[in-house]
Amino acid sequence: MGHALTVEPDDRLAGVDAAMVLDQAPEGVAVIDGERRFVFVNPAAARLCGVERAQLLGSESPFPAPDGRGDPPPGHGEPVDTGEQLAVWFPHPGTYREFAYRLRPLADSGDAVVLFRDVTVARRHQRRLSAIASVASQVADQRSLRSTLDALAGEVFEADTLAAVQVLTVDPTGERFQVLGTAGFDSPPNFFDLLLECRDAGAELAIMKAFTTRRPVVMPHRYDVIMTDPAWAPLREHLRYPEWDWFASVPLIAGGKAVGVLNAYFEPGREVGQNTVDFLLAMAAQAAQAADYAALVERERAVAIQQERQRLARDLHDSAVQQVFSMGMQVETLSTLAGREGGVEHSFVHQVARELAQTTQVVLKDLRAMVTDLHPAPATDDGLPAAIGSLVESTRSRCELDIQVAVEDPERELRGLKGERCEDAYRVIAEALYNSIKHSEGSQVRIALTARRRGGRRWLRATVTDDGRGLAHTELTPESSEGGFGMTAMRERARRWGGNLTARSAPGEGTVVRLVLPLPENVPTGAVPVREQGGTE
Repeated sequence: MGHALTVEPDDRLAGVDAAMVLDQAPEGVAVIDGERRFVFVNPAAARLCGVERAQLLGSESPFPAPDGRGDPPPGHGEPVDTGEQLAVWFPHPGTYREFAYRLRPLADSGDAVVLFRDVTVARRHQRRLSAIASVASQVADQRSLRSTLDALAGEVFEADTLAAVQVLTVDPTGERFQVLGTAGFDSPPNFFDLLLECRDAGAELAIMKAFTTRRPVVMPHRYDVIMTDPAWAPLREHLRYPEWDWFASVPLIAGGKAVGVLNAYFEPGREVGQNTVDFLLAMAAQAAQAADYAALVERERAVAIQQERQRLARDLHDSAVQQVFSMGMQVETLSTLAGREGGVEHSFVHQVARELAQTTQVVLKDLRAMVTDLHPAPATDDGLPAAIGSLVESTRSRCELDIQVAVEDPERELRGLKGERCEDAYRVIAEALYNSIKHSEGSQVRIALTARRRGGRRWLRATVTDDGRGLAHTELTPESSEGGFGMTAMRERARRWGGNLTARSAPGEGTVVRLVLPLPENVPTGAVPVREQGGTE
């Protein structure tokens, strides 16, 4: 049997005017009808909506119909952490406010009462923090600079509801800007040239001011200036759509030096305050870090290329050049013999010819070895182990060392290692093997390839061990006369992928070179390997 619920009157509420309570309430209180129209709003609701109470009454609200009829209003329905729902209100073209609300239908009337509050600033702050965290993660992933800055521009664009975003960096010459990240509108390939045309016509360039002063530049109502000033004619059509109003340009600073700018184009009705500038500066710092890292990688790659060229020149001089010189001397001997009067003993001619043939074979052997070193084995379904196996087979045929390879890859991850990461691992191992052959004076070389888990990730560990004479510590440093036996180039290849390379040796104890590289995430444990895309990661 049910029991009726009764509420005892509270003497403290006697004489309290309900209308006065609604007028003094800090949150918005509104009543909407079945067509989502406002039929009552308290003063706080009018303030939150930014519209006079008289204008609100009878107008369409941003809240859904009490009975769920019709399509939900734009932006409606996204849950808020507090359990409220989200509604988006557009009081004027180009402006919006985000409301967290609770809706309760009123019995029998078909209307509903809505309690709501403005969460625009809080949600924008939340989006900004999420954007900073997301971009920091992308920078740490060390993808290509263009893809990283494109992603960063997109994060800024979404987090701050902008009309458009550009990220420009200084090109390798240090004399021009290049657009590497965009969102909102596409920048023409010759953007910088058109910008200079505008400057030459007398346009004031906020971009250059932000870059040279290394300070943010904010310009109110910049859109109208660019659309009407004749000096901006070369770029006007590229900046016309989508429509925007305020403009801000903040510098990218790395190591105390400006390396580019981040440009933000704000939707009409948005004003730029210090919080917004601080957010743009935080994102610009991430962009600067990415640009600085990309420049560092490029410099290190140039050093590695130069060192490999020097090694190749040294090897050519030590083998092929000297052998070809010897061949030239032998050919000259044959020519001299052919010019003698009275004839020459055939046995002597045959001896010189045999020596010439032997020298030719030595030269061919050395050149083939260099080609093998310079070009890894063709990519196969077996990945890195197969490439190293081919290298070892070709190396055994031209040296007297006992070379053995051991592979520990229970989940077959090394088979799926392809692309530039695989090539860099191959070249490091090949260089270590080359050093053992040339410098160790030993009889054995052992190569071990292992895939292991460490710190939540899978790693490749490759070791090259010989039983030779060993090396002094100074011979393993980049400053040694032999260029550290290629150690600098090998270390740079490892660092490119977040790995490391170590070498341990002592006179009479042989040498151990160890490479550790993280395996790509797109080769999941126990899954079918996914082909790694080419290009810089």
